[in-house]
Amino acid sequence: MPSYAIENLVPVVDPLAYVHPTAVLIGDVIIDKHCYIGPNAVLRGDFGRIVVKQGANVQDTCVVHSFPGKDCIIEENGHIGHGAILHGCHIGENALVGMNAVIMDDAVIGAESLVAATAFVKSAFECPPRSLLAGSPATVKRSLSDKEVAWKTSGTKQYHHLTERCLNSLHQVEPLTEVQSNRPRFTDSAYKPKHEG
Repeated sequence: MPSYAIENLVPVVDPLAYVHPTAVLIGDVIIDKHCYIGPNAVLRGDFGRIVVKQGANVQDTCVVHSFPGKDCIIEENGHIGHGAILHGCHIGENALVGMNAVIMDDAVIGAESLVAATAFVKSAFECPPRSLLAGSPATVKRSLSDKEVAWKTSGTKQYHHLTERCLNSLHQVEPLTEVQSNRPRFTDSAYKPKHEG
């Protein structure tokens, strides 16, 4: 992976984490065990510290950054969807940030909360635990049920499994020129999208 030191601050990646080779890590970035950092994610710790705690995932094309002297923290089992932007915020344990959502400086997303896709969370917004946030600017719509939190937790466990799969088997190849007969499929996922129950 492209990994860069700046002013002698070198990114730290636990050996049990997976960082895709196209992700970029700069400076004061700390990635704990069992984390997944997806393709083309950018974690730019050149002003403030970025901490991705155990079991969290930061998916494809996400951007994580901060103002000087500010930290951006993703707590254990945080789940950051494709294309999300986190800037100097704090994502609580087992919370989910939906695709293309933007979370601004000093915002706090409570544990086990869900931020809807494309939501815009203003600076210094404080979201209570187990909340559903949506809109631009985002507001708390309601509390989450046990079933909804369990659904989120199940999805994050799939990323724990994906981390292991990538560490064990992902490698660069030349593509085939045609589909082989009896092409296998991935069949081991117990996770189902929410709309499928």
